[in-house]
Amino acid sequence: MTTPRNNPRSDTPFLVGDRVKGTSYVPPGPHRREAPETFEGVVVQVGSGYAGVDAEHAFLWVKLKDHTERQALVADTELVEE
Repeated sequence: MTTPRNNPRSDTPFLVGDRVKGTSYVPPGPHRREAPETFEGVVVQVGSGYAGVDAEHAFLWVKLKDHTERQALVADTELVEE
């Protein structure tokens, strides 16, 4: 589902400020009441910031219109055409 673009940073398909849509990520464990949901918003963080942490599952955080944030896997996210 990832839609890369011609990007000055080839190591990530998204940059902070990109408008994206996708499905939120709910980690396994004590979050049983949460369920994945579709979203659309603006990327506010890509990855965890810690080397090696996102090696298996690359994450990003997206701010929605209501000013809440969702975590998503890069693979479950795509750019919104403006």
